[in-house]
Amino acid sequence: EVQLVESGGGLVQPGGSRRLSCVASGFTFDEYAMSWVRQAPGKGPEWVSAINPNGGSTGYTASVKGRFTISRDNAKSTLYLQMNDLKSEDTAVYYCAKCKIRGLPWYGNLRLYDTGGQGTQVTVTS
Repeated sequence: EVQLVESGGGLVQPGGSRRLSCVASGFTFDEYAMSWVRQAPGKGPEWVSAINPNGGSTGYTASVKGRFTISRDNAKSTLYLQMNDLKSEDTAVYYCAKCKIRGLPWYGNLRLYDTGGQGTQVTVTS
C-alpha cells in the first residue's frame, strides 16, 4: 500500500521560509517521479513542482520558481520542498504526490500524479 506522509507545515510570516518533508513507503521510491501539489482554500489543486526519479531534473510552476526548491533523498525515501520568501498566496495545504507511471520523467501535469497523504497546512500571514 502506497503511503505518503507529509510534515513541516505551519504558520509563517511573509518573507519567511519553511521546509516540507514527505516520507514515502509501499513502493520503490527511486523508480518514480514525485511532485508537490497544493490546494488553497476555495480553489482546486495546483501542481507546484516535480522531480525526476533520480533527482537529476526538476520543474516548477511559474509562481514559485526561484523561491521553492524540490529535492529528494532516495536512500531515505523522502521528498522535500524548501520554500523561501513565502507570500500570502502560498497559503495552502501541500501534498506530495507519486507519478502514476514508473520510470517517467517529471511532467508538470497534475493528472500524472496521485496524492495519498493527509497533506500539511502552510499558512503565510503577518
